[in-house]
Amino acid sequence: MYTTGKFAKLANVSERTIRYYDKIGLLKPSIIQDNGYRKYNDNDFIRLQNILILKKLGFSLEEIETILLDQSSWVDSLQTQMELVTQKIKYFQNIKDTLAKTIEIVKNQGISTEKTLELLAVLSKDDQLINQYKNSKNLRVRIHLHHLYSTNPVEWFSWLRQQINFSHVNRLLEVGCGNGDLWVESKIDLRNREFFLSDISQGMLEDAQQRLGEQFSYMSIDIEQIPFKIDFFDCVIANHVLFYVKDLDKGLKEIQRVLKSNGVLYASTYSNVHMKEITQLAKEFDPRITLSHMNLPERFGKENGEEILSHYFQNVERRDYADTLVIDQAKPIVDYIVSCHGNQNEILSGRIEEFYSFIKKKIDDQGSITVTKEACLFIATNKCGKLN
Repeated sequence: MYTTGKFAKLANVSERTIRYYDKIGLLKPSIIQDNGYRKYNDNDFIRLQNILILKKLGFSLEEIETILLDQSSWVDSLQTQMELVTQKIKYFQNIKDTLAKTIEIVKNQGISTEKTLELLAVLSKDDQLINQYKNSKNLRVRIHLHHLYSTNPVEWFSWLRQQINFSHVNRLLEVGCGNGDLWVESKIDLRNREFFLSDISQGMLEDAQQRLGEQFSYMSIDIEQIPFKIDFFDCVIANHVLFYVKDLDKGLKEIQRVLKSNGVLYASTYSNVHMKEITQLAKEFDPRITLSHMNLPERFGKENGEEILSHYFQNVERRDYADTLVIDQAKPIVDYIVSCHGNQNEILSGRIEEFYSFIKKKIDDQGSITVTKEACLFIATNKCGKLN
């Protein structure tokens, strides 16, 4: 057993670090004596080494807390971290090239405002890179839960492809393509066709391009400003994305503009009760938790999607996707909740193991947790006359 001081010295960290990890619940001592003294053992030391290694690799303390719940997740976590390192290598190479060009220009022409701004723009992309990596990782976590535990034998992306009539589609635009999951197992013949995959996140596009190769065109696009001429596409796909558009009216008008007359929009969404049990679990543990800052289905959902689209399109049809999740492991639920867009990470910081134990007990008592899924697809035909 080690005192806090000896334990810190052995690990070559400060006592303040050990006390902080204790305070946030990341590394509790094995023994707290009656006099308040803390004692650490060799297992605590192994856990501390794991924390320090993961921290050195760039994981946040919140991410480390989740990773340490299940050592089998290390490979996946380290793999995603390696992807970030690869992106950072490209980023720093870009900085190096830009600096070299700037040095040559300054030597020959002197410093200029234009070149200074260009250099600052390159340097500012590091924070964007980290955010893109986290968004991509979180998206994969959420999709993975559905892959693992859906009861419908036809998974979502396969079902979605089956609903799309590709027979008359030569030019297609997918907005908000994410990491390209819709096309991973697609057997659609792309010869003499132009399929554009777009996302507002450059990091997502890089993920999609790495997975799918060069048979698609990739573009960073804001739905509110689609850079294509009128009547350009036969088909537009918006899979679980319209509820994120800040100005939905503007976004739908842009989609309507670039679609040919009688072109088709395929827009998916979900209902107000979709994944409700996940939200209930989080709130039962701590009622302050909010998994999303917006009620997305209220913006564009199963309940109001047909009415919204009917202002821009004709022959709006809704097709429902029947499915549930039956989850018998606690870790994927914790991962899913941590990946959401709300305030959960702030509230769960230092309490991940407690939260994991809470969910695990629920599963042990019930055998599994059944989660409601209510997703749907709207198929809408473009009106012949364009909107003003």
